[in-house]
Amino acid sequence: MAPNDPKNAGGGSGFFASLASSISNLGSAMTKSVNGLVGYEGLEVINPEGSTEDAAEEANRGRWKQEERDGYWKMMQKYIGSDVTSMVTLPVIIFEPMTMLQKMAELMEYSHLLDMADKTEDPYMRMVYASSWAISVYYAFQRTWKPFNPILGETYEMANYNGVNFISEQVSHHPPMSAGHAENEHFTYDCTSKLKTKFLGNSIDVYPVGRTRVTLKRDGVVLDLVPPLTKVHNLIFGRTWVDSPGEMIMTNLTTGDKVVLYFQPCGWFGSGRYEVDGYVYNASEEPKILMTGKWNESMSYQQCDSEGEPLPGTELKEVWKLADVPKDDKYQYTHFAHKINSFDTAPKKLLPSDSRLRPDRYALEMGDMSKSGYEKSSMEERQRAEKRTREEKGQSFTPKWFDITEEVTPTPWGDLEVYQFNGKYSEHREAADNSEDNTDPKSIQFNPWQFPDLST
Repeated sequence: MAPNDPKNAGGGSGFFASLASSISNLGSAMTKSVNGLVGYEGLEVINPEGSTEDAAEEANRGRWKQEERDGYWKMMQKYIGSDVTSMVTLPVIIFEPMTMLQKMAELMEYSHLLDMADKTEDPYMRMVYASSWAISVYYAFQRTWKPFNPILGETYEMANYNGVNFISEQVSHHPPMSAGHAENEHFTYDCTSKLKTKFLGNSIDVYPVGRTRVTLKRDGVVLDLVPPLTKVHNLIFGRTWVDSPGEMIMTNLTTGDKVVLYFQPCGWFGSGRYEVDGYVYNASEEPKILMTGKWNESMSYQQCDSEGEPLPGTELKEVWKLADVPKDDKYQYTHFAHKINSFDTAPKKLLPSDSRLRPDRYALEMGDMSKSGYEKSSMEERQRAEKRTREEKGQSFTPKWFDITEEVTPTPWGDLEVYQFNGKYSEHREAADNSEDNTDPKSIQFNPWQFPDLST
């Protein structure tokens, strides 16, 4: 009998003998956290290292000064249980100098894995390569700094990085929605993202409401990705850390093959943190390849039998390994993240709506928090003024590079309106690349706006 669900394959001495108990105890490690900080009702401080210090000691080890911490706790208490994706104005001290549109592009760091998925003749190795690509971005997702919310109409372009061209656009402000498209000779990537959050006091659950599709060009295979939710712990009290417990499912919509990978929750004393285990299944839900590793280090695979056990004569082989990262980087950036912020990856005739040009983002990158905060507030006020003007004129916002479709797709966290790449950007980019305009992109003023500045 094939272990159609790896969670049920844990009995005896099987490969996932310990997995069932880890998954079933998802909440137990959380309840063993250092709680009960006197005077802060509803507060939970979780130490992933599981040390024996009390709540007050761990709470004081965060990034906040006590007066700032207490002030933000009082301000945020009223939002407990709410979606705070765009309803709360937050200080730049908790931000990183990058926007959500740029963060979408971080998936392209290990895009060579999608090239390999397109090239292979083995349908199951195709799923190994593609799912490892999906896992590779989680090292970047563990950063504890918040990216800037994009302005409506803001874009991000990345030109010819390892043969990949990338474009993303903020297509809606309420609710906040982004759309992205990337392409090279082997694949196309299309994503509609509408993050949903639930603020829980000293933590927040982030639900990846979205649709991610990858089309492999050689055979026209279409892959669909459903990632796990993300939990951010110790937002205000204690050292902030990130976990993504649950399952990731990648389905080959063309053949019915799929990958089910379990991101194990962080247990007591940090046990299980970062660990990922699962199987590649054929369309009949028979396991063909087991996969195991850590999302912050590497992933490996091995052929298995119908019971999910490693085949005799086979061995674990590494398929992905984290590239070297900068030491002691303030924002925990990879070298690729720095390239995303750099104008080195900017195309010729950069769109003036590009995230790199945001004055608040750039000021933060330069270490000027005061200027960053001022610029952020100014842009938010101008965005509100644009909304009022749009409503007065009876107009609706229309994205440039993506079109809304009639498709509404269900996700584990709610329905999603789907945007599709309309191809106009490819035409624009070809014309721009062939132009004689050699304007220094750093001299371009940020301009995603639809109307003249009416904020004053």
